[in-house]
Amino acid sequence: MSPTVHRLSGTDARRIAVRAQMLGRRRPSDLFEVVRHLAMLQVDPTAAVAPNADLVLWSRLGSGYDRAELQRALAEHSLIEVLALIRPAADIALYRADMVAWPERTGPAREWIRANDACRRDILRRLEADGPQLSRDLPDTCAVPWGSTGWTDNRNVTMMLECMTARGEVAVAGRSGRQRLWDLADRVYPDAPVVPAEDARRIRDERRLRALGIARARTTQSPVEAWDVGEAGEEAVVDGVKGTWRVDPAQLGQPFSGRAALLSPFDRLVHDRARARELFGFEYLLEMYKPAAKRRWGYFALPILHSDALVGKLDATADRKAGVFRVHAVHQDVPFSAATTSAVDREIAELARWLELDLVR
Repeated sequence: MSPTVHRLSGTDARRIAVRAQMLGRRRPSDLFEVVRHLAMLQVDPTAAVAPNADLVLWSRLGSGYDRAELQRALAEHSLIEVLALIRPAADIALYRADMVAWPERTGPAREWIRANDACRRDILRRLEADGPQLSRDLPDTCAVPWGSTGWTDNRNVTMMLECMTARGEVAVAGRSGRQRLWDLADRVYPDAPVVPAEDARRIRDERRLRALGIARARTTQSPVEAWDVGEAGEEAVVDGVKGTWRVDPAQLGQPFSGRAALLSPFDRLVHDRARARELFGFEYLLEMYKPAAKRRWGYFALPILHSDALVGKLDATADRKAGVFRVHAVHQDVPFSAATTSAVDREIAELARWLELDLVR
């Protein structure tokens, strides 16, 4: 436990969280600066407005962000996609020890891989001989099918590749359209010393806290990226919020100047819904899986940030066939002031311009 417990007002905590996520008035100017600081970008194919990674970068960099730059970085392997997350290549060393230990930590998947070891070895041979391949070009030689109650039924090769990625044997070498190209991990990942597991976890916690600014030491686990930060940083309490937090001491006492921003539903400022409620009083649920009649905010509503407050949701769709960015509604969680309305309207217009679509309200 930290020797000092910092007492923060709700405003202090919100501003720390916003500033740490690079959403203050001073925008970063470099894609790699953003990815290094945030530590990761989540890959999600939903493009009702724009793919998540692009939308997160646009929210920070503004309309100077060129989507082709991200694709070049992935093709050159300065950024690497691993288990649906884009990370700086240099950070892969922080995950290699866990990859080595992965087979011993898993139950059903481990047994399934053992039962289909011939398929695993066949994939490795083919990749070694032929180079990057799409999953559909690799034959399914599994003796035992992967079984689930969801979308992974009868997708043996895809599941084998995911497991082999977790084991550190294969990696995403690039994409052909929206399809992943797979290759041997040793041909994709940097040849860098593996960081011991305990050291790697500590460093990952520290980097996660640097990106979040303030977080719980322990909270609900996410299968995508951890939301908690262990013993990183220093202990803090937030007025009006139960329990203790961990805060990045580098963020304490820093000046704050906010702006308006439109966020992806997967943005790290809001991705931990419990944290968003506790710190911002912000209620949000991604409603794309709900029937249209039961949606409150829209299929892919974008959280709206203004200064240090999450103030509403934007229900909008990029209709690329019609060439328009269609705004269905701006849901105000609290009544917008004239200044808030003007700032949010400018961001909506800027998003349409970046998407190269005509704005229709």
